[in-house]
Amino acid sequence: MTALSAPAPAAPPAETAPRRAPSLEALGMTKVFGGLVALDDVSLAVPAGTVHALLGENGAGKSTLVKCIMGFYRQDRGDVLLDGTATAIRSPRDAQGAGIGMVYQHFTLVPSLTAAENLVVARADAPSVIDWAAEKAKLAEFMARMPFQVPLDIPVADLSAGEKQKLEILKLLALDQRFLILDEPTSVLTPDEADEVLGLLGAMARRGEFTVLMITHKFREVSAYADDVTVLRRGKRAGGGATAALSVEDMSRLMIGETTIRERAARAPVGEGTVLELAGLFADNPDGSRAFAEISLKVKGGEIVGIAGVSGNGQSALVEALAGQRPLADGRIFIRDEPFEPTRENYHKYKVFGLPEEPLKNAAVPRMSVAENIAFRSFDRPPIASLGWWLSPGPMREKARDLIARYRVKTPSPDTPIEHLSGGNVQRAILARELSGDVDVLVVANPCFGLDFASVSEIRSQILEARNRGAAVLLVSEDLDEILELADRVAVMSEGKIAYVAPVGETDRNTIGKHMAGHGAGHAAAGGQR
Repeated sequence: MTALSAPAPAAPPAETAPRRAPSLEALGMTKVFGGLVALDDVSLAVPAGTVHALLGENGAGKSTLVKCIMGFYRQDRGDVLLDGTATAIRSPRDAQGAGIGMVYQHFTLVPSLTAAENLVVARADAPSVIDWAAEKAKLAEFMARMPFQVPLDIPVADLSAGEKQKLEILKLLALDQRFLILDEPTSVLTPDEADEVLGLLGAMARRGEFTVLMITHKFREVSAYADDVTVLRRGKRAGGGATAALSVEDMSRLMIGETTIRERAARAPVGEGTVLELAGLFADNPDGSRAFAEISLKVKGGEIVGIAGVSGNGQSALVEALAGQRPLADGRIFIRDEPFEPTRENYHKYKVFGLPEEPLKNAAVPRMSVAENIAFRSFDRPPIASLGWWLSPGPMREKARDLIARYRVKTPSPDTPIEHLSGGNVQRAILARELSGDVDVLVVANPCFGLDFASVSEIRSQILEARNRGAAVLLVSEDLDEILELADRVAVMSEGKIAYVAPVGETDRNTIGKHMAGHGAGHAAAGGQR
């Protein structure tokens, strides 16, 4: 893994910072769920007025640790110290009373209320009859002191994802929370918004206004904005220290231990002919509103086109339309210049395969076996089926064993229910099914969300190898780093339309981010036809 470019690490906090920002220590935290030791004697120290990053793979214990600090869980052993004093936190109310607040990965706002109403009703002392003139005057004074703004007089449902995330942070500050826990705070922000929010929060922390503990998986942001880092692995503290003294390679090594990471194949040249064409696609939401419009895009054989965008800008609806789960209102799909309708027979005829988001929910039957799930694309064809209907379990299991070995799926047996596999192994099993034959078109959506490093490397390698074999790959991902790593071209979706297209080598993160935020100049299609 190579070091990621990022702004210079934040300077250490000034020693003269006021003591309004508390220090926090978690000492010897242990939490056991039945036979699972989720936290094993984990200690964490966050100095006052700093931004501290908490790293670890999915299942490393990060969420369990912060839930103990927040009072959602009671640790079996261990103590939480605020400013050096042991503090009993038995519930989230106790945490709030101690000045500890958390911005969660999923919004906790009331969509039908305005931003101002959300800020007022979040208070424990909110009156039953609200004097809105007085409250709005207080909010105006509060907002004048805040580093970023959101419109207070419109319903939260009408705010952008970035504005909602900012409002969640403002809500904690309005509640006078002085120790902020941020869980993946930039997951719904554009790159520019992420830099803005983290930069402003870091500056406020260094002024001693509060202290920040940030859970993230983005090394670029850790290197740029965190003062210190703690890494968890398998429920234990694996290491940490000053961010300035740790490289990206150091942090990733602490996260994965001795796990072998598969090397990526070399990138073959892009082919010449168009394999997949989306021609003027429109689709609606169930309520009649427009999900996406005027989607026109061409993907060549041996090319990965990555669709970037902030969540909720029509990307998921587009994937559903390509999978036949959402009807098109207008437009056509073409495979090698032939009209394509997303039916099971046409998927087979035109060699179209896919990996949808959350495959355990959208591409598998959880209680059926790994072998049965792998057979979904071929159960009615020889050698698994004969006479058009007779299913032969022997050939089905034999094929499953072969694919399990080739795609390194870790499962007790082919007969194990697929729901018993880890997230990474579910992804591998579905990819084994989708990539085991000749593939002309591959559509994948957020293929590595929440997975461990080894699984991420394996799955990205499989996608790149499909591209190198000549497949036209449409990669829909909310992880811009993933798109920049894998894609040959990037297309940005904003407000249900494609706002920008460019070869990856001819654009940059800031330009892509501006178009993600809807600030691009027109609908550019740099570097080739859409």
